[in-house]
Order: sequence, then structure tokens, then C-alpha cells
Amino acid sequence: MRRIRAVGRVLPFRVNNYVVNELIDWDNVPEDPIFQLTFPQPNMLSEANLSRLLDMDHAGKSIAAVDREVRRIQREMNPHPARQMELNVPVMDGRRLEGLQHKYKETVLVFPRQGQTCHAFCTYCFRWAQFCGIEKLHFACNDPLVLPRYLKAHPEVTDVLFTGGDPMVMRAKVLRPYIDALRGLGTGHPLTIRFGTKALAYWPYRFLTDRDAGELMELFEDIAALGHQPAVMAHFSHDRELETPAVAQAMRRLQSAGVVIRCQGPLVRHVNDDAGTWARMWRRQVRLGAIPYYMFIARNTGPKAYFRVPLAQAYRIFSEAYGQVSGLCRTVRGPSMSATPGKIAVQGIAELLSEKVFVLKFIQGRDPSWVNRVFFARYAADAAWFDELEPALGDKKFFFESGLDRITAEKAMDLVPPPGALSGINDRTGSGTPLRWVH
Repeated sequence: MRRIRAVGRVLPFRVNNYVVNELIDWDNVPEDPIFQLTFPQPNMLSEANLSRLLDMDHAGKSIAAVDREVRRIQREMNPHPARQMELNVPVMDGRRLEGLQHKYKETVLVFPRQGQTCHAFCTYCFRWAQFCGIEKLHFACNDPLVLPRYLKAHPEVTDVLFTGGDPMVMRAKVLRPYIDALRGLGTGHPLTIRFGTKALAYWPYRFLTDRDAGELMELFEDIAALGHQPAVMAHFSHDRELETPAVAQAMRRLQSAGVVIRCQGPLVRHVNDDAGTWARMWRRQVRLGAIPYYMFIARNTGPKAYFRVPLAQAYRIFSEAYGQVSGLCRTVRGPSMSATPGKIAVQGIAELLSEKVFVLKFIQGRDPSWVNRVFFARYAADAAWFDELEPALGDKKFFFESGLDRITAEKAMDLVPPPGALSGINDRTGSGTPLRWVH
């Protein structure tokens, strides 16, 4: 318990009674995958950092001294990967829009201030820095009117993703102003309005028995009435999260309101690093009328070493799971890395000109001309992220690197990171019962 508490000083910990009572097999703790997914584990910190915190606790060091050590450790953990604070925050009228991100031409991310928490926290979460109380690390939108103003200036945007945190922790009446603000766009700017959420896995009663569940369904219906398509981007990390009756009921209710449900999650050691888990997840999602969408590689942030799965192993797991399912499940893409230049999928392992290589492809890119481009990297058995790869076949650089340098330079002309912002490492390139939380 002391070791778990120490880790919980560094990484955010929040769990609710649904996860504790419905999802965790307490006869299999600590190996249980949902326990691993939600409770801090001692090995998520290096032995040196964990020992330092335990020694300070034993010596009765002041809270201020411990907090300084905690902040030092957090800074070491690459709190904002893929240069998102530097490159993703858009500028309008000479002002950084801190509550938005615009990485890909078609898609804008919105971080409503009231949605910057979750029903429970995943231990692998790449947005962990949002929840640690470090204000300068936050993305948060305070003004619902910012979004429509930005969209009018950017007609190329076709998709808006409300994210966080989790926008489904917000009351419907708090979320509604963000949707009502879109009425001014008119019918000439149809959008897909996405909500990135873990609520179906961690609190499906949000859509069933919460006081404003009916209002939330009306909000989804109003999105469709505005000419937009509502979509829930549901995060599932294990097939057990899809097994309770409440999940099936919640999905049916969302679908009856016109919501499309797409499912994604990262491949992480100790939780789902076997093909059978993914095949069961995809089959169950299809049976529930949802669409398997992405298998991600866990981003290189937070306790990344604890969850690390090498790319070669990730490709094998994806391929074995893909071979166990029908075509309806094969809408899923991956394994994909959301790296600095874009979403890069491992398409295969091959031998070209006597060199063993990873076959990679851009699923999405900062430059649209990169999308669907296939390229190659030297095979590296232990590599687990894109910045650990090198160009293959004698190339000195990947084809997009000069373009990324240009994008970075152009961004620097009108964007200076806020003082003290932590920019992260180089990514090459870079149940119906009342809800209770445990912190």
C-alpha cells in the first residue's frame, strides 16, 4: 500500500465502485488486467524514484519537499508527447487557443474545461498530465464560442472531437452550450461531432440512469437535427469491459439516438498483450453494433516502460487477432503510433534488398500529402516507438522529415510555447448506484 500510494503521488489515481465491483476479479489481484489498468503499480516508477519517495515519507519530509520531488519525476516522464503543446495548439487573431488542438487538416480537438477528468483513470493514459494539478500542462477551453469562430475560419474541418479528460463526465446542460454554439454555422458546414470517452467501459450508467441521461440523449438527437453526425469514440482496453449487461443497454440507447459507436484502445503489457483478448473485444463490439476502429501503440509518456510492447510483438499480436475474426471486425486499423508527424501504422515486416525492415504507412499526417504513403524503417526487435526507428535501405532521413522541419519552422513564426511549458522529448520527428470515487 505504501508503494502504491507513492506512485499515486506522481500519477493520477481515480477509480469508482462500478470498476471495483463489476470489473476487477479480486481473486486474481494484482495480476488481474483491470486492476492493472486502474490501480497504480509500484513498478510504474523506476526503483530509484520509488525508493526516493518512500525514504522521504519514512523520514517525515515536508509536503512541500515531497511535492518538489514529485514534480521532478513528472517532468522526466514526457508529460506531453508528440510535441503537442508546441505544434498542435492553433493560433487565431494572434492568440493561442489553449483549449483546442488542430494537428490534422480535417479534425479539431476541443478540451472543455468542465470535462478535464474521468470516471476512472487508466494507468497508461497519455493525458495523465491533465489530471496532476500542474496548470501550465492543461489544455482547457473556457468559451464555447471559440469553436464556431475557429470553424468559420477553417472550412476544411469536417470533424470535431470533444476530448479531455472525458466530456461524458459533464452534465448535459454544461455540454449543451458547446453544441448550441454550432447552430451559427448553418447547414453548409456539416460535421461529424465525436466524443472521446471511457464512460461505456467505466460508467455505462451515464447513458442509462444518471439524472440527466435523458437530456444527454436529446443532445445527441439535436446534433443530428443540426445536420451533424454524432459519434462516440469508445475506449475499451479489455473484453471484460464489454461483458456487463449495462454496457449493452447503454450502447443500444446511444444507437437509438442516432449515435455511431467506434471502439479503440492501446496495446499495453499486463492488460491486453495477447491476441485472444483483442479478438474477443472486436467480436463483442461487432455483436453490440459498434465498429472496431483502432489498436494503438501506447504513447511514450508516463509509465511507458511498464506498458512497453515492442513493435514487432505488437504487429504479431494484431495479425494473430485479425486472423481470428470475420470481415466485419476487420475495420480495425493498427497497430498505430500517434507520433509527431502523424498516425503511423506498422503494416508488416519484410526483407528488401537483403535488409529486414518494418513496412510503415501514414494513416494520418500533419501534411495531407503524406497520408497513405508507405515507407520503410530498419527492423529493430526491441523498438517500441517511432523515435527508436531509423530509415532503411540506405536513406539518411525519412521522406517527411524536411516537411516536418518546414511545418515546425512555420509554427515557430506565430507561436511561442508558454513560459515554463514542458515540451517533452524529441519524438524523432518525436451499475445504477451512485457513483463514488477513490483517489
